Amino acid sequence: MPKLDLSQIPTRGGTSYPGTLAERVSGRSSQRLGDAGGLSQYGVNLVHLEPGALSSLRHYHMEQDEFVMVTAGTLVLVDDHGAHEMQPGDCAAFPKGDANGHHLVNKSDMRASFLVIGTRTATETAYYSDLDMKVQVADDTYSYTRKDGSPLTADQIGDET
Repeated sequence: MPKLDLSQIPTRGGTSYPGTLAERVSGRSSQRLGDAGGLSQYGVNLVHLEPGALSSLRHYHMEQDEFVMVTAGTLVLVDDHGAHEMQPGDCAAFPKGDANGHHLVNKSDMRASFLVIGTRTATETAYYSDLDMKVQVADDTYSYTRKDGSPLTADQIGDET
């Protein structure tokens, strides 16, 4: 199996979150290791969080399993059971359909990183625990709505009208 050269895999920032919700994950970047290695059945990403950064808004998946392992620094896993400090080597698993909203937060003053591995499916639905929001993904298109499917309003996504 060919060894991947991390220095040759682009680091990407940004998010698909609508409106100013995207600002909540500034300071997050990732490298798509699975894509670089030609994997197609599951995704593997190395995510880097600057001090104060969030991995995502707190969410859970309906169709995709998710596994995370801290590789550098200290992170805090926030889920429905509270806040849990995680050090390199610490892992967490989130089975599809388990409504335990989660994300990682870098509360330290140093950059931290984690590996995330997840199922690749043709479609996906995820719900956001702290917002009246869900996302449906199909053909790499993200559609954000309220949890009942109705449109998001400007105040829900932080935009001024």
